[in-house]
Amino acid sequence: MMHLKKTNYLTLVCSILLFSCSDAQQNTSLQEGEKNSKSTTSMNNSLDTITFGAGCFWCVEAVFQDMEGVEKVVSGYSGGFVKNPAYKEVCMGTTGHAEVCQVTYDPKKVTVPELLEVFWGTHDPTTLNRQGNDIGTQYRSAIFYHNEEQKVVAEEYKAKLDSSGAFDRPIVTEIKPFSNFYPAEDYHQDYFNQNGSEPYCQFVVKPKVEKFKKVFANKVKKK
Repeated sequence: MMHLKKTNYLTLVCSILLFSCSDAQQNTSLQEGEKNSKSTTSMNNSLDTITFGAGCFWCVEAVFQDMEGVEKVVSGYSGGFVKNPAYKEVCMGTTGHAEVCQVTYDPKKVTVPELLEVFWGTHDPTTLNRQGNDIGTQYRSAIFYHNEEQKVVAEEYKAKLDSSGAFDRPIVTEIKPFSNFYPAEDYHQDYFNQNGSEPYCQFVVKPKVEKFKKVFANKVKKK
């Protein structure tokens, strides 16, 4: 559960979002980051990619699949040092990888600040290596940026959220350059849509999706 102060979280986030949008526009001329920061999921130059870790990737996938402007979400592993890791290896916490979702989006329909707003608003970014009962470095809160704009906006957004007092503890989300991504096994993809009746989906994933649709109703994909 997120530990939010009584301050209106949405008001704080919206004010930060407006400021960050302005910053993003000022940084549109910045050069691309390292070669490794290029998207590994899209061949379409009109789309961008960002990689999020926010606990179990089933939850992250389910939320961003329903977000307007998001074209594709792939669950996988990122941020570690073991090549082609298997799920069981990642769960042992010895690969350095986090469970992540690589989110491919249309920047004409959704901005980086808006993606970050949903990211920070649908998990607890103050718990180190943990989301609820999911414990371990593989469940850490992380942003792996793919270009300089994402880096600048994420770092400034994080600093403003911390200083705003939206959370009663410091945000521990790591912000690092994207270096690798290994898609998870097929049975992990589109997991909530395929396995929504399972207990974990009902008690952990579904509440996050419902929260997203309620709190961020204006960002939900139109059916």
